[in-house]
Amino acid sequence: MKYEPGLHKGRSLLNALAITGLAAAMLAGCTGNGDTAGIHNGGNHPANTAQPSSSPVDMPAPQGSQQQGAETDEQPSTVFYEVFVRSFYDSDGDGTGDLRGLTEKLDYLNDGNPDTSGDLGVGGIWLMPVNPSPSYHGYDVTDYRSINPEYGTLEDMQELIREAHKRGIKVIMDLVVNHTSKEHPWFVEAAAQQDSGYRDYYVWAEDQSRPVSGSSAAGSGSPWHSARGSHYMGIFWDGMPDLNFDNPEVRKEMKDIGRFWLEQGVDGFRLDAAKHIYEDLVTDKSEETTAKNVAWWQEFRQAMNEVNPQAYIVGEVWENSAVSVGAYLDKAFDSGFNFGLAETLVNAAKSEKDSGAAFTLERTYKLYSQISGGSFTDATFLTNHDQNRVMSQLDNNPDHARTAAAMLLTLPGNPFIYYGEEVGMLGRKPDEGIREPLPWSADRSSAGQTAWEPDTNNKDNSGADVESQLSSSGSLLDWYRQLIALRNEVPALRDGAIRDYASGNDGVMTFERVTAGQQVLVALNLTGSSQTVNLKQGTNGYSYTRVIRSMPEDAGLTGAELALPPYSAVILD
Repeated sequence: MKYEPGLHKGRSLLNALAITGLAAAMLAGCTGNGDTAGIHNGGNHPANTAQPSSSPVDMPAPQGSQQQGAETDEQPSTVFYEVFVRSFYDSDGDGTGDLRGLTEKLDYLNDGNPDTSGDLGVGGIWLMPVNPSPSYHGYDVTDYRSINPEYGTLEDMQELIREAHKRGIKVIMDLVVNHTSKEHPWFVEAAAQQDSGYRDYYVWAEDQSRPVSGSSAAGSGSPWHSARGSHYMGIFWDGMPDLNFDNPEVRKEMKDIGRFWLEQGVDGFRLDAAKHIYEDLVTDKSEETTAKNVAWWQEFRQAMNEVNPQAYIVGEVWENSAVSVGAYLDKAFDSGFNFGLAETLVNAAKSEKDSGAAFTLERTYKLYSQISGGSFTDATFLTNHDQNRVMSQLDNNPDHARTAAAMLLTLPGNPFIYYGEEVGMLGRKPDEGIREPLPWSADRSSAGQTAWEPDTNNKDNSGADVESQLSSSGSLLDWYRQLIALRNEVPALRDGAIRDYASGNDGVMTFERVTAGQQVLVALNLTGSSQTVNLKQGTNGYSYTRVIRSMPEDAGLTGAELALPPYSAVILD
């Protein structure tokens, strides 16, 4: 969501909320294992995953029980890459990124050849808004069935999807249905004519006999804005009038729009401001309001299933409550972005201390399994387009950036990488500063380089460009490529459930990843000094006796003592 200016940030929900007591029991004691109480997660249909870009590592079956698959909720996953088209690659030299430019650079993301190692290896891309909009960010849409002419045409979008699919890349797009632009023809007519058929597409205080009062649930201040003697709801800012989802015509229109894009070949949606469909005011925050939100998204999901039952739907529910986010996994979303976990991982990397995330995730995933019937996959990330970039939060420390990436890419779920994260882009708010052009080379005048926004944060960020890092075996980009390749090669890392495994060392994060056929131990040294861990038996009495991968240096395993180099990631079986 673009928060202007400075804002924001069948089975019913009652069944989901009925297990709140179960949630409390599962999450009890989480705060005793570090700063993890706020972690929350989401879900995904297992069939909706791209094929791995390389063949699995040949590993022996677990030494413990072979029945573990019956009680293990695996999370088949793929790595996604968030793209702001305007900032990515410019195909026509006008300084603005476009869809043809993104298509030209798909090989950077994944060339479709598992025998090559020069690509990043992602299996999906999330496009920030590509619909027409008066704003640079696109979160105030004026035409839901067209492409922003600065980015190209509908045919360019179709070509991007075809070329992405050839490479095994899924394409999901931002769908902004909570509100339109105030320049949308619906709103223009609704504001001008009180008898317009579009008048009830929006929320008017006078029409609904609502007081012009209250505080916006999406930020501070009044949600009401004046237009020709009336007041309309716009919880983010006056340029984004909220749609009225109590109107069945609005719901029908949005379902038709979703179906339209699936018919164009899009593989799913990232749903913006998903909890604000009915949650307008601070006083609206309640189980009843959440129930209305979930009921709408269940209706939407059912409509999308008519076109593509495997369409991937991930929602932005900006909450640190597992129960609040989990409610949307009941036949509505496949995933919810895990904002609490993101904060936890960045803090763990910065402090060089284990956060206890695995302890909380294992218990939280049990809750989500109950809500979703076992069909969930977390949506994990470090930062996104609404937050200061991870490298800035980590004070431009490359070692901490590596450990943050290692945590993200070895935990369960669909990891989302924000464009430029892989080369260490810096960025602090205002929002334009965290959405600057991706530097393709040190020469900012090179072909394809976008220039819509000055390099305020990255002008002096030496070496943080794609060309400089592509050929460097020690670069942050290479670290990301190695981690993604490792994730794709090891089935338990790609698809496994998580089991807590206490390392006994505050500077080392350890956890198990488990599928029906494979079990591995992940050990991450978050510190700048060598660390040791005394190994113990894991899940199902499994004994870890072999290091199958160690990055960037070799780890030592002598008997049950594991010696970890500084800032290392080690996988054992």
